[in-house]
Amino acid sequence: MAREARIEPTEAGLVPVGDDGWFVLNARDGRWRVWKGVGARLSFEGDTEFAQIGVNLVVLAPGEPIGMYHHELDQEDFLVVAGEALLIVEGLERPLRTWDFVHCPPGTPHMIVGAGDDPCVVIAVGSREHGGAPEPIRYPVDEAALRHRAGVTEETSDPRAAYAHLPPRRWSRYREGWLPG
Repeated sequence: MAREARIEPTEAGLVPVGDDGWFVLNARDGRWRVWKGVGARLSFEGDTEFAQIGVNLVVLAPGEPIGMYHHELDQEDFLVVAGEALLIVEGLERPLRTWDFVHCPPGTPHMIVGAGDDPCVVIAVGSREHGGAPEPIRYPVDEAALRHRAGVTEETSDPRAAYAHLPPRRWSRYREGWLPG
């Protein structure tokens, strides 16, 4: 039987501790990470990765991508819970609106970019079942992604190279207005 995990305070918000217990964490109380250029995100995992799936709540300003256009060995899924976004998938652009769900099977190049006039809120869920493959992720060159500041100019499998142009990430408390309601 699973036990309840501890939730500990940090300067930037609450964080679950350990990797084997259940917990409840309100998004407004959690520890957010701000990465200028790719939004503000709350990883519900804290400092320990969940073994099977990763879950992030991401707030994007208009024109801001969740990350760099990529494909990987695991599936990823996204649910737009507020605002508008643009999906770039296999080089195509598709508008998204509140309650649109996106499923990307393994190997599908994709990225989501905030759109419209207001922030966009997305729940991002990804599998962790890649089995320790040496290159679980690739960042291919794509014109649509480059047009939206979500692409690399040289293909790589190194996340450090794909994100080298961005400033360091920093922890933050929740900022009023990031989430609706």
